[in-house]
Amino acid sequence: MKPINVGLIGIGTVGGGTWTVLKRNADEIARRAGRPIVITAVADKNLELARQITKGAARVTDDAFSLVNDPEIDIIVELIGGYGVAREVVMQAIANGKHVVTANKALLAVHGSEIFSAAQERGVMVAFEAAVAGGIPVIKALREGLSANRIEWAAGIINGTTNFILSEMRDKGLSFDDVLKEAQRLGYAEADPTFDIEGVDAAHKATLIASIAFGIPVQFDKAYIEGITRLEASDIKYAEQLGYRIKLLGITKRREKGIELRVHPTLIPAKRLLANVEGAMNAVVVKGDAVGTTLYYGKGAGAEPTASAVIADIVDVTRLANADAAHRVPHLAFQPDAMSNLPILPMSEIETGYYLRLRVEDKPGVLADVTRILADQGISIDAMLQREPEEGEGETDIIILTHVCQESCADAAIARIEGLSAQKGKVKRIRLEELQ
Repeated sequence: MKPINVGLIGIGTVGGGTWTVLKRNADEIARRAGRPIVITAVADKNLELARQITKGAARVTDDAFSLVNDPEIDIIVELIGGYGVAREVVMQAIANGKHVVTANKALLAVHGSEIFSAAQERGVMVAFEAAVAGGIPVIKALREGLSANRIEWAAGIINGTTNFILSEMRDKGLSFDDVLKEAQRLGYAEADPTFDIEGVDAAHKATLIASIAFGIPVQFDKAYIEGITRLEASDIKYAEQLGYRIKLLGITKRREKGIELRVHPTLIPAKRLLANVEGAMNAVVVKGDAVGTTLYYGKGAGAEPTASAVIADIVDVTRLANADAAHRVPHLAFQPDAMSNLPILPMSEIETGYYLRLRVEDKPGVLADVTRILADQGISIDAMLQREPEEGEGETDIIILTHVCQESCADAAIARIEGLSAQKGKVKRIRLEELQ
């Protein structure tokens, strides 16, 4: 049977992995796809690298649009990242009637609605398994494997850099800054790690998970994003003493009035499987009404793990390339005319538990004042820890875990606590999820 021709745009880490795995497993992949899959052309600004990897087995160019406009190419694989050229490439490929496979979570989180709409209109597929959690097939699980379920919530460790940093801070008691330098030395963190450590990368992925889980439009601009830069080693230590671990989670939940979509450091009970995902690994937990809780775990980045997802998408597109567009799996799991208009809830309306660390004067009556303020806001205390002050030290830490309450109530209580004369500085607040 005639091979399906692929144009690969970007042959860096993931692109190189895609070339290598596709070459190595060509026969096995062809048996699954029903026809050979061949990368016939590669576009990359680094021509020397591209030629070194392809060894003359594909046409090499620095002009991405020459691939997009080539009538012999059936599928465009976009692995250059970013919002600029990548968006132009993808939109032009769709306009030319080509299917697209991408690992670009940022592009889809910001411009997904436009891209999916254009693809639907043109009758082509945009596949993006590699955009979320690298080699873990969580998109396929949500979109197909769990299609009988009403998804209740999903929560995931979906950024390996931050998970490595938090694991090292917990294991070694080091500061955030020290561990970040180590992560950069080992290649887990970029020279500019902002997207990772500030939670933006995880929010891109959580946005896509929310859209597929609940059938809502892609709305990255509505996500709440908080990174790990302000976490202190003392908070990780206190959490451990209380039976919890801190992870940067992407969380999305269905509520009666809308959808929660948030990324922030989160206390998780140490006995939960998610709490024991260490190093640069990723994991996503999904709760469906019929299946219950399911866990997807594996490598969330890297050349060959991500290539695994890219090639799986190429295989899917190959199988369905000639199928009636109306009978393919929808991009966001739900039929385009059946998408929900449930809004993304503001943070003031989300409901969760809280870890509160107070630095207070060590004197009688302080704790009574704090508990009264919490009670006035309808917030009940689940657990408490008070550090014994050192001899001659006039201040101490009080750590409070609350039961679930609305964020607006927690905001009001924290503002009043910070107004107490005995409170020194800001209250440290970290959200808490039991994930039951």
